[in-house]
Amino acid sequence: MKICTITCHDVYNVGASLQAYALQTYLKSLGHDVRIIDYKPDYLSGHYRLDVVANPKYDKPFVRQAYLLAKLPGRLRILPRKKVFDDFTDKYLTLTKRYASEAELAAEPPEADVYFAGSDQIWNPLFQNGKDPAFYLDFVRQGVRASYAASFAVDEFPQELREVTAKYLSRLDGVSVREASGLAVLKSLGIENAQTVLDPVFLLDKAHWEAMAKLPPKAEKPYLLVYDFDNSSAVRTLAEKIASERGLKIYSIFGLPYAERCFALCGPEEFLGLVRRADFVLSNSFHATAFSVIFEREFAVVERTEKINTRMRDFTAMLGLSDHMVTEGMAIPFNTDWTAVNSRLKDKIDYSKAYIDEVLRMAKND
Repeated sequence: MKICTITCHDVYNVGASLQAYALQTYLKSLGHDVRIIDYKPDYLSGHYRLDVVANPKYDKPFVRQAYLLAKLPGRLRILPRKKVFDDFTDKYLTLTKRYASEAELAAEPPEADVYFAGSDQIWNPLFQNGKDPAFYLDFVRQGVRASYAASFAVDEFPQELREVTAKYLSRLDGVSVREASGLAVLKSLGIENAQTVLDPVFLLDKAHWEAMAKLPPKAEKPYLLVYDFDNSSAVRTLAEKIASERGLKIYSIFGLPYAERCFALCGPEEFLGLVRRADFVLSNSFHATAFSVIFEREFAVVERTEKINTRMRDFTAMLGLSDHMVTEGMAIPFNTDWTAVNSRLKDKIDYSKAYIDEVLRMAKND
């Protein structure tokens, strides 16, 4: 059977790359011909460009040139990270031809028996992709259309987007979301028969991810890994407290002044290695949390400043780990009962795989 998936697969984010790989790899393991639709509209194509002016107030004659010149050294230093991600894509992802716009995709969509939209924050209305018809499979004319673990990442959907989004969703043959809170959003949009399933990274087992994990050089000491998108003062306070109490060095993915070592140029495989070997993982990232669970590493999660925390709250609650969502001054949980966690996780993995089987049966019976 031919299957196409669509997601934000090429945005230089470890979680985005790994979830795209996981769904494709699981579907291939079932014996299907699977491709990721290489959809890269303008709003997803600006990464690592040397000529981009991020702040409009600097996009003026002469000021623009001075801005780009000032930014150039830092942008050149970070370019090796782009190569690591591009190499991951070339090595692990099977893509269709490139589509640069929704109109181009609608005019000549790739042929498939089943189309999956997901996973990750493809329906986040705070981002442009959450408003894009392509991520609701509006371009599909024939074949079964379903979402897999799509995430809104918010509790409330904007009023001005409700009508058109409800129209897109009503055309899907199967609807599944990653968070329980997503069911409430769907209900508010008039979509009743939806299910919650796990992020695709849980469709592959621990051994699979261990085989892919690469520990970067100079990561040999016992360490606490920080994965912080916000440069949060709360994360810093907690990291320094935990590291001091447990005799750990502080390592970080992003450049942080209080970390002994930063691995800013690492890609998805090195990210896996850093999480796998960490003594403790402190983050405000869904996928750092997910892989902490997969590798059975002690962890805690601090909420993001953006309003996209439902995914971490719902996930930890589902596993009985709500106490792992922490703020400054809270007691940090240790000695997680991984037997209980894995029991809950297995039930949800089985349920998620059953949902995929159900969607594929639709195509067989069509």
